Amino acid sequence: MGRALVGGLLRSGTRAEQLNVGEQDVTARATLRRDFGVSALADNAQAVAGAAVVVLAVKPQDAVATLSALADLFARQRPLVVSVAAGVRLAALEGACGPGIAVVRAMPNRPALVGAGITGLYAGSDISPAQRTSVQGVLGSVGETVWVPSEEALDAVTALSGSGPAYFFLLAELMAEAGEGLGLEATTARRLASATLYGAGLLAHAADCNLTQLRAEVTSAGGTTEAAVRVLEDAGLRAMVARALSAAAQRSRELAAAPAIRATGTGNS
Repeated sequence: MGRALVGGLLRSGTRAEQLNVGEQDVTARATLRRDFGVSALADNAQAVAGAAVVVLAVKPQDAVATLSALADLFARQRPLVVSVAAGVRLAALEGACGPGIAVVRAMPNRPALVGAGITGLYAGSDISPAQRTSVQGVLGSVGETVWVPSEEALDAVTALSGSGPAYFFLLAELMAEAGEGLGLEATTARRLASATLYGAGLLAHAADCNLTQLRAEVTSAGGTTEAAVRVLEDAGLRAMVARALSAAAQRSRELAAAPAIRATGTGNS
């Protein structure tokens, strides 16, 4: 996600010399310099020195430790910190940053890699309008942004849009397999499924889209689509999707409650 944000910021007009990246892996540093022309440093403190906005893009189990190591610098510099570390609660992030540091949690999704993501954002009441605008500028470089009213709502964002691409990939995968079962060549079936997923997504993304209406327009009475949709409805697809998202949201809450992530920055994500 850090790489996606670097690319998105550069595409949206940020100059390479305005971006510093802290990266421990020597190969990854070389790749960042080669691909984007940005400064990639092994020392996080050097990377964030002088920064007005600091993006935390690390594994959840490393989030608290990474921020804690920068707390003294943050106390002098007072940056805005944006965390894309999934599941790490605001209280833990703020505690690691030190008193008075503005922190925003962001939940982007994988389509950010191609500039088509959507990110759920949450911040406490101490975040200023100008800081909100800054956050939207950063995450908006890789897609849309939406603010949610509570931190708990980010668990729903995780279940819906964070994990959501996998649901659509699974559906496309199953459609391709079924197409093969009906006699299509595997390559053709995969191409048809992928293109259908892409095209339907573009239609659904239209600003004035009505998902129910879009579905109805494809579902002619007595036609092939109606026959297929009836099978899905009779199989309990609606209830299944609701249960799936509920399970994902619950797992997000469980991971956030893990003592290792909340307190020490070690443990499993």
